[in-house]
Amino acid sequence: MSASETEPLTQRKCKACEGGVEKLSRDESERLLAEVPQWHLDDSNTAMERKWVFKNFVKAIEFINRVGELAEVEQHHPDLHLTGYRNVKVVLTTHAIGGLSDNDFIVAAKIDAMLI
Repeated sequence: MSASETEPLTQRKCKACEGGVEKLSRDESERLLAEVPQWHLDDSNTAMERKWVFKNFVKAIEFINRVGELAEVEQHHPDLHLTGYRNVKVVLTTHAIGGLSDNDFIVAAKIDAMLI
């Protein structure tokens, strides 16, 4: 494990991924999930998600916009879902490799930190 891998996820930067990187194993994903325990892995270990319910539509949109700004800074873009005017689901996966990478967990941790 490199020195950067021992830093908290919120202190790490996403690395460009155009493929050619191995997706994380289930064990690796579960180890990183301990740092973002509100997120959930899908059964195939190819994506992770978290859901929120906001007070109203405006608060939900504000959150989505903040996640979008973070995604642009990190150059790692989640799928964003708004339903029922105040329910937001964020899904993270690394599309280029068809599974999860460190980038997904870094962005998840930074989204969680935005809410503090």
